[in-house]
Amino acid sequence: MSPAGAVKRKPGFDPVALLATIGKGRKSVSFPKKQAIFGQGDAADAVFYIQEGKVRLAVVSNNGREATVGILTGGDFCGEGCLGGQALRMGSAIAMTDCDVLRIEKKAMMEALHREHEFSDLFVAYLLARNIRYEEDLVDQLFNSGEKRLARVLLLLAHFGKEGKPETVIPKISQETLAEMVGTTRSRVSFFMNRFRKLGFVEYSGGAELQVHSSLLNVVLHD
Repeated sequence: MSPAGAVKRKPGFDPVALLATIGKGRKSVSFPKKQAIFGQGDAADAVFYIQEGKVRLAVVSNNGREATVGILTGGDFCGEGCLGGQALRMGSAIAMTDCDVLRIEKKAMMEALHREHEFSDLFVAYLLARNIRYEEDLVDQLFNSGEKRLARVLLLLAHFGKEGKPETVIPKISQETLAEMVGTTRSRVSFFMNRFRKLGFVEYSGGAELQVHSSLLNVVLHD
């Protein structure tokens, strides 16, 4: 399991403290569960830093089909495409839980990146790690079975492979959302989840939170 998305930080380095140096153009915003932080087609005029909560990134095709392309959590950025010249949002960001975020206007973010070199280094490392994650997702989609893809998604959601202690408990996430992330049907996700539970890799019941055990790595590593 590769540490995709994990960004190594210098001891004592606090990106929130550096973000706090941004005066005009920064504000704290709270979003309740299921509320959109930004929508597909909206003007791309700000970057968001997630302080607390989980955020789902989704894209809707012209025929109305929705796909979940990622799940972000505290310490992650979203909406950074505006810094590369993106005029309109290519997807939506929806709060999966109650979320606290910092909304940073594009101009203010650019000025902070030019002024604060440590913050700039961290942000570049974050973007590179995110790009590696996307490449791994593509390889996973092309070459691995649905069962392996689901196991990898669950391990990533539980932060296995990242710095710090893994979150073995994942807040409630629907099988429909997991199916969108894996690229399969809800019935196949249900089948694999039941198998994982019988093998002791995961624990859940009804609408309760999902607990992921490190033994699920066996599914990803097994050929």
